Amino acid sequence: MDQLFSLLACLVPLFFVLIFLFFSAIKQLYQYERGVVFTLGKFTGTRNPGITLILPVIQNMRKVDMRIKTADVPRQEVMTKDNIPMLVNAVVYFKVVRPEDVVIKIEDHVYAIRQYTQAALRDVIGNHELDFVLSEREKIANSIKEIVDAETSGWGVDVESIKIQEIELPAEMKRAMAKQAEAERERRAMIIASQGELSAAENLRQAAETLAQSAGALHLRTLQTIRDIAADPSEKIVLFVPSDINNTLSTIMGKKE
Repeated sequence: MDQLFSLLACLVPLFFVLIFLFFSAIKQLYQYERGVVFTLGKFTGTRNPGITLILPVIQNMRKVDMRIKTADVPRQEVMTKDNIPMLVNAVVYFKVVRPEDVVIKIEDHVYAIRQYTQAALRDVIGNHELDFVLSEREKIANSIKEIVDAETSGWGVDVESIKIQEIELPAEMKRAMAKQAEAERERRAMIIASQGELSAAENLRQAAETLAQSAGALHLRTLQTIRDIAADPSEKIVLFVPSDINNTLSTIMGKKE
């Protein structure tokens, strides 16, 4: 009897240990996860989503998130090619394509991408002038993406896109650009006004030529203008009658004396 109790005392802890090892061997991976398995410290494969089993103590599995992630590049001062300082911040969109490389080849891929993007941002903007940086943000972002993607592809990471969120210029540069924009608008306004005056002068010249073709046309136009002015009772009209009024009236009426 004592031997039976001793045997049970040994089997019960062993049973609980086996139960614990069994449940610890069951691992669950979500659809957006992959499992990188190491056996005795060596990489032995990648597990897909679902329920998977690993050997306790002998095997170890690290989960890797395969969803698209973002990494913010903090605001930093960058000098352009024409020696103008500006504050720039950006955001990187990336995802893991090879989970085994992300675990084996690099310690913290998110931090590494952020730092590498920051360096590439400085290099690309430093090779372009201010006007190009302000007007061609998309090209700047694509150039940075190509540089970062070429390096991170070896880490098992694919850079989806890079967006430059904000570009802040010094206050003096903002005032200078505002003056430049104001001068440009004034120049356009003067050009438009001069073009309008040119068109009006051309129309008046053509009207004068048309009126000159008839001897009484100009006088009829004058009488029409007087009638338009006389419609307002507050207006006073002073008429200067030419000495050859009779000849003019005869010409208008088609009679010759």
